[in-house]
Amino acid sequence: MRRRFAQSAPTVLRALVVVALVAFLIRPELFRPLLAPLCDAGQPVIYDRASLLSLTLSHLATVAISIGGATVVSVGLAILVTRPIGAEFLPLSRSIVNIGQTFPPVAVLALAVPVVGFGEKPTLIALFLYGLLPIFENAVTGLTSLPPEVVDAANGMGMTETQRLWTVEAPLALPVVLEGVRLSAVIALATAAIGSTVAAKGLGEVIIAGLLSNNLAFVVQGGVVVAMLAVTVYEALSAVERIFARRAGRIAKLEEA
Repeated sequence: MRRRFAQSAPTVLRALVVVALVAFLIRPELFRPLLAPLCDAGQPVIYDRASLLSLTLSHLATVAISIGGATVVSVGLAILVTRPIGAEFLPLSRSIVNIGQTFPPVAVLALAVPVVGFGEKPTLIALFLYGLLPIFENAVTGLTSLPPEVVDAANGMGMTETQRLWTVEAPLALPVVLEGVRLSAVIALATAAIGSTVAAKGLGEVIIAGLLSNNLAFVVQGGVVVAMLAVTVYEALSAVERIFARRAGRIAKLEEA
């Protein structure tokens, strides 16, 4: 009984986080008593210049688009450099994906604004570049650390290189790739808040408004929502990762047989 309770406690906690997040986004006024002590008399307690729900959806959309693009590019490069024909491009590919880690997102925003203007585009560029490295390195690791006996079994079945890639290598490497996507997504969720400095719609708008008006309630609202989103996305992607990991285990056993 005690073990069952210990196993179910994290699940209950995650469910409570999701419920609290949804409740706060839909009915933030319910949390007014908790936030009221954080601001001065006369200041608004709940951010009212835009809907928290719409800002959250915009925030998530920015992250999804940038990380989706980073995933496509990173996995494509990883597949190229793990094939015999593209192995020589591995150092160049690593240099490309390291660009995002070399320049901080703030610097990328500053460089991108004169080129593409204010709004979502500079933020998308910064998050895209920042998300490349974890996904690329995980994809390369996943594609180059496959059990040799599984690859030999696929070759023994007469598979072409393309068939082996999509039937065996990609499914087995997918859990490792998803780990990189999860890391990049969580980092992007936090980093996307700075996009509001260049007029991108997102939760950073709430935080910046709180800092400019010395309203701690606004700062806490934006920060807590970002933190809860990060936890929720992390747990959701972890669950997906576990599903594909079990599937990869079954494929490996089938190939070995």
